[in-house]
Amino acid sequence: MPSKINFALLDQPHILASAFYPRREWSDPPPGTSDYMIPVAGGSPDIAVHARLYPAEAGGSAPTILYFHGNGEVVSDYDFVSPFYSGLGLNLCVADFRGYGKSGGGPSFSALNGDAHPIFRYLMAKRREWGHTGLLFVMGRSMGAQPALELASSYPDELKGLIVESGLSDPSRMATRLAPYTDTAALEEFVRASQERLRSVRLPLLAIHGDWDEIIPYDRAVQFFSQVGSEDKRFVTIHGAGHNDLLLRGLDEYLGAIREFVFGGSGKLPSGQRG
Repeated sequence: MPSKINFALLDQPHILASAFYPRREWSDPPPGTSDYMIPVAGGSPDIAVHARLYPAEAGGSAPTILYFHGNGEVVSDYDFVSPFYSGLGLNLCVADFRGYGKSGGGPSFSALNGDAHPIFRYLMAKRREWGHTGLLFVMGRSMGAQPALELASSYPDELKGLIVESGLSDPSRMATRLAPYTDTAALEEFVRASQERLRSVRLPLLAIHGDWDEIIPYDRAVQFFSQVGSEDKRFVTIHGAGHNDLLLRGLDEYLGAIREFVFGGSGKLPSGQRG
């Protein structure tokens, strides 16, 4: 397991104010879905984050994706996206961050990454209760790539694969840019531990990115992909897509890549993609 990253380096008020865009929006779960409040921190009162399960019709044998959404998004946004996953025969469990949606507390980089562990343990316990026996994958979009990567580096035996969409995956770049006046030794250690975490990932990796991404430039996504230690990894480009319109610009390529990654196949990238 890689060295623990000290995210307190980024948990400075001026950085948090510009890095996170929490929304307190929430809606009742659609028919057939279930909401859960997952304790992530003890105290008075306890802090809990909100998660929603969108089950596939296939039931207990269906693979499950534990999904961490992007910055500025909330769980209920995925009421409109989840049918694409259930259409593939996948259970989708979407988790919020602290301070987002129905979740308590406030966001920080330490909580973003640290909360992934109790969320994962909670889901594992619930899977046994639900009788879910299918394979388990973790996926992160944009900012959500951080907790997804945290789990991928920590639970290689329990997880089958990692999916990153438009991912903000290397916090060392953010630390160098946002905390330039931090103690040099602390910053160097942060960068070292962050890169060690990338190299420690051995799970199969699927990265999906738009080549017009205006938030996470395409070349950074390619660099991240090259740094991850996985031997089995695939990079799918959605041509003409920015940060937030991958489904609009390349729905078939997007879903086809996920279907092939989860259910297997030839191992080749979808037609027209490059890796």
